[in-house]
Amino acid sequence: MTRFINFLLFLVFHASLLSQRFTADGKVMMEYIGATGIRVTFDSVPVEDKIDFHFILSFAIDANSSGNAQNGIFSPYWSHTLTPQSVLAMKKNHSNAKALASLSGWSLRDKILSWYNPQDPNIWISNAFTSLKSLAHEFHLDGIDIDYERFPKNSNATFAYCIGELISLLKNQSVISVATIAPFHATVLPYIELFNGYGDVIDYVNYQFYTDKVRTPEAYLRAFKLRTMQFNKDKLLPSYEVNGRGIQGDAFFDALALLENNGFDVNGVMIFSADASSSNDYYYERKSQAFLLNSTKV
Repeated sequence: MTRFINFLLFLVFHASLLSQRFTADGKVMMEYIGATGIRVTFDSVPVEDKIDFHFILSFAIDANSSGNAQNGIFSPYWSHTLTPQSVLAMKKNHSNAKALASLSGWSLRDKILSWYNPQDPNIWISNAFTSLKSLAHEFHLDGIDIDYERFPKNSNATFAYCIGELISLLKNQSVISVATIAPFHATVLPYIELFNGYGDVIDYVNYQFYTDKVRTPEAYLRAFKLRTMQFNKDKLLPSYEVNGRGIQGDAFFDALALLENNGFDVNGVMIFSADASSSNDYYYERKSQAFLLNSTKV
């Protein structure tokens, strides 16, 4: 009997190794979804089984429906079509998929959102932990993405501490397994402070390269080189905005190839967003995943 049990354990262990061999060597696809009011669903988004696919639900906001700050108490404001049941079904259909909640974003309807300095940072952290733990349980979340996009003068003093401690607490309590940050050119300084202090609990940097408004692969390469000096190059993901700012069309994939030709490992791609891609049959999601698969050295 002991030999039989050991044999079964041997098979389970090697089956696990075999399944790992057929993933795309840690490649990841990040996709924001649900931010624009379009009735988007998970079902139509193409998910390549050999790539870790992270749906980023947009957004969870610590404000009420009028935009008034709630001191760390987060509520979901993503599309009503992205229900807890649909998240669970998506993850059942794709064992390689995860769901993250992006925190804040730029606005809540016509109300511009900003980071504010809570009077008691530890109360903010406690409230945020409790509310996000509840959201994670309700929506079957695996992680959070940090996307505060506005820091009025002198308002970012507590940002790195509050967010870093929040991520650490959520991970230490096994509420989440993934944490990402989404800086752009105007917010890079508070995010550098956050990354320098808490980079060990941050898995990916979803830098919004489209806000740099570079139009060519060569300019994209220069922008990427700059951001690798500010964040860990192995955690930094190239990004694309569908029908938006910055590099557009297949020039984006020329930029990805140029990154690889200049010694950068393209570990993943971030796209904003599935809402916009619903009108073009998810062309950029399909081609991005094909690029990641083809660039994997097996």
